[in-house]
Amino acid sequence: MTAYFISGASSGLGAEMARQLVARGDAVAIAARRLDRLEQLEADLAPLPGNVSVHALDVTDAAAVWAAMTMADAQLGGLDVVVVNAGVAGGARLGTGGFDRNRNLIETNLTGALAQIEAALELFRPRRRGHIALVSSLASVRGLPGSAAVYSATKAALASLGESLRIELAGSGIYVTTLRPGYIRTELSGGTRFPYLSPLERGVAAMISAMDERASDVVVPAWPWRPLGWLLRAVPGSLIRRFM
Repeated sequence: MTAYFISGASSGLGAEMARQLVARGDAVAIAARRLDRLEQLEADLAPLPGNVSVHALDVTDAAAVWAAMTMADAQLGGLDVVVVNAGVAGGARLGTGGFDRNRNLIETNLTGALAQIEAALELFRPRRRGHIALVSSLASVRGLPGSAAVYSATKAALASLGESLRIELAGSGIYVTTLRPGYIRTELSGGTRFPYLSPLERGVAAMISAMDERASDVVVPAWPWRPLGWLLRAVPGSLIRRFM
């Protein structure tokens, strides 16, 4: 049995990941701001073979992140994997009075992620073992214009942190996986203009498989998002601007 800590687990990718992991017998600490949803998820997962612990958490509060993660570590007999998943979308086009929206996005997606990485490594370094999975995005592979600019920047920064950590921690017993999900059907993707969304179950299964394999940096699911990721890097900015 593997023990996981998943932030942003009250809905979407995080909730589905908890379902699939608990269904196969793993222990999962689910953390998010919306305690009512976490408690409902805990009730839904109760018949499954794995274990669940619930932690109300705002990842922008670094002290609360440390408290929740250390509590989960104690309750589950030592965490093996920390999934840095909590995130928000909905940024504003720069220069249009949306500073507060963009700052909130940065504080959740990047500063909150940093707090989780710090806490996880404080647990893992003395043990010389552990695994951190960073949920970035396909949007991280290229700077995107308009209201997606700050979101893509936070996800690119998270992917860069993952690369830095892999270089630093190589051979230490601590693994770092960067997950770059394509467009997957969740609450966050509800407003997307993209004509295709991967089913939630399939997208999350691909994420779990990548973590099981201790992949370094991977776009998931592979089809159609890996080819589209290569295309996104290659197309001229004028074409991206036309569709964003």
